[in-house]
Amino acid sequence: MLIDTEKWQEIFFTLRQHKLRTSLTAFGVFWGIFMLAILLGAGKGLENGVIEEFKDIPNAVWIWSQGNTQIAYQGMPVGRRMVLNAEDTAAIKNNVPSVDKIYAQNSLGIWGGSPAYTVYKSKNGSFSIQGTHAGMANVQQQKMLEGRYIDEIDDEKRRKVAIIGTRVKEMLFAPGENAIGADITISGISFQVVGVFKSSSTNPNSLEAEKLYIPNDTLRYAFNQVGRVGNFVVIPKAGIHAEIVEKDVKKYLRTIKKIDPNDSGVIGSFNLQKEFDKIRGLFIGIKVFSWVVAIGTIIAGAIGVGNIMLIVVKERTREIGLRKALGATPASIISMIVQESIFITAVAGYFGLVCAVLLLELINKIMDTAGANTGMFRHPAVDFKVAIMALVVLIISGFLASLLPASKAAAVNPIVALQDE
Repeated sequence: MLIDTEKWQEIFFTLRQHKLRTSLTAFGVFWGIFMLAILLGAGKGLENGVIEEFKDIPNAVWIWSQGNTQIAYQGMPVGRRMVLNAEDTAAIKNNVPSVDKIYAQNSLGIWGGSPAYTVYKSKNGSFSIQGTHAGMANVQQQKMLEGRYIDEIDDEKRRKVAIIGTRVKEMLFAPGENAIGADITISGISFQVVGVFKSSSTNPNSLEAEKLYIPNDTLRYAFNQVGRVGNFVVIPKAGIHAEIVEKDVKKYLRTIKKIDPNDSGVIGSFNLQKEFDKIRGLFIGIKVFSWVVAIGTIIAGAIGVGNIMLIVVKERTREIGLRKALGATPASIISMIVQESIFITAVAGYFGLVCAVLLLELINKIMDTAGANTGMFRHPAVDFKVAIMALVVLIISGFLASLLPASKAAAVNPIVALQDE
């Protein structure tokens, strides 16, 4: 199909004759698509930051003893406190089918009690001590900077080894001093440093950098916690939601510890996947809000285009009448008005989209260059498919907005139009 160059020349001539009016109309459309892209890009930046925070953490559930029983059950009195112990670890693993992995954790100076007094040569400090296991680096949100993590042999032989946070290293070791292989004393017991870690958490209030981690069984036997376990970290099997494994483990614990199913305050838990699902829902809400706000602006811009086209039709009544008198069909008149409207909306929308993408890329480059901790905001961007969809919505809006003025133009009576002043 050949392009009607004469018709496009007329369209461009009309636009040039009314530059200010055309510019203001186009700006309304430009601003709508620009704001949509910026809002979606900012929402994506927040989503990326959260996903980055969670990406290496499995769908874990933390379970602990929370309070005393409030209901007598199976001959057991009120006021008992559930005690978790090491034997429960194997029992849960063997009897709860939805469990893939389970880790027992103990600690010093975290859930009550005093931090452990730690000494290296002439330097010292009081730090919290957390028990860990081989394979728990992701669960603990730790990235090793030096040395290695706790391994299976450390667990099996209850080795007195430790990994330390970056802040601990700063306080105990001189600048540039190698911490790996050094012997530190924790509450009077000697441990060898095998690794230095930094926390991958973006939480500004995180105290992970001021903690030490040692094999959990080593902690239990060295610091008189053999008879109990502080909490369990449970990982569900692939394809099983963490909420299911949370219910299964709590139900099993109620059975073996003889706790009434309705006694709700005895077992505490934290489901990471449930929290992540809530955050996902929040981002869906942000996207919907962005679309509602921006589409409202786009529709307002399209209505502006329609109003302008009505004025154009009114101003060009004699011209349109003359065209019809010379044999122009209603379809050709409608085509001319519709093409002008679509051209304004498409060009303005395209430039709005391009400017938004360029601004987001500039923000990305500034953030990468600065190299600063951006917390929960990383790599804002607009999905290409979403951008094309927005542009299509815009063009359709421009088309619909032009139908009324186009129909009015097609209905012009040539005789009446030629008499119009």
